[in-house]
Amino acid sequence: MGHAYTPGLKVTEKLLVTKKRILPLKGEVLVKVGDKVTPDTVVARTNLPGNVEPINIANILGLPPEDVPEHMLRKEGEKVKENEVIARSKTFFGLFSSECKSKSEGTIESISSITGQVLIRGNPIPVEIKAYLEGEVVEVFPKEGVSVSTWGSFIQGIFGIGGETHGELKIVTRDNTEVLTDSLIDKECAGKVIVGGSLVTSPAIKKAVSVGAKGIAIGGFDDKDLREFLGYDLGVAITGSEELGITLVVTEGFGQINMAERTFELLKSKQGKMACINGATQIRAGVIRPEVVIPFAGDIHQKIETEVFENVGLQIGSPIRVIREPYFGKLGEVVGLPSPLQKLESESSARVLEVEFADKKRAIIPRANVEMLEE
Repeated sequence: MGHAYTPGLKVTEKLLVTKKRILPLKGEVLVKVGDKVTPDTVVARTNLPGNVEPINIANILGLPPEDVPEHMLRKEGEKVKENEVIARSKTFFGLFSSECKSKSEGTIESISSITGQVLIRGNPIPVEIKAYLEGEVVEVFPKEGVSVSTWGSFIQGIFGIGGETHGELKIVTRDNTEVLTDSLIDKECAGKVIVGGSLVTSPAIKKAVSVGAKGIAIGGFDDKDLREFLGYDLGVAITGSEELGITLVVTEGFGQINMAERTFELLKSKQGKMACINGATQIRAGVIRPEVVIPFAGDIHQKIETEVFENVGLQIGSPIRVIREPYFGKLGEVVGLPSPLQKLESESSARVLEVEFADKKRAIIPRANVEMLEE
């Protein structure tokens, strides 16, 4: 067997990156093909329907449901303000009256003579989609969104939290092995995407938030610190919607793991450049990886220059990362791909590969225990 498929991470200095920017509902596209955009450029917008608030008029006014419509002061489709009287009934020969007020601003959507309830639809919620990247609009989907392309350095991570943001890259550790502590973060990190080494501590993340940093790219992160920072245990759902004031991209895994040297050196070579990062992660079906994109100038139409990264599988010389113990987190190169199944210590049989690590030591590892890296 010449090669076998294995999941891979991209870490490359030059890649044509294209992102679709799609509205949750149909709306208005604000740009056209060929337009230059920045991360903060609004490319499309729409309005989401407001929340519905039911009001039981019959109970509040003490009326039979069928009498509610004639006591309404506002009709279906009419706008109402918060605390505005929308229904009134008179009692005791008209000497006294009872009123019902709207709890929020919106539009009366329905008045029911069966349930005695009125539904008030809140004002539409505006939604804007930004370009996220600095690049060019290459495709427009009418009333839905656009695709934006740019040449850039591209780094995929293992895990992340927080949504899309951007800022200038700032290296704050000496190398890829140093722990990112709060003492390395100061006011100069405001608005920056901070790059550290092997681990970021919980106090460091909190300080980064307090000084106004945009994001952190780091090799490892302790799961206990993650729980402390989030305030809850993270399940298997998609991350990226957390409103924590910062975006975190972990490139290697949980625990103190040195950021891959070539990843650190790539980020270091781009210090001072703008980086667009997104911590969104999904580890189950439909895998979503967190990412760091560092855009740079280039003709996006010269697709012939695009680096090819297809799922062609493992080959001799393929760079890989081990994702299971006892070599978890180590980087190496494939030096052998034996075809026959081999018996493992667990007594099960599986296809394996031979890997050579940076220290020239070799090991036999199940192919399912590695992921491929792009050079």
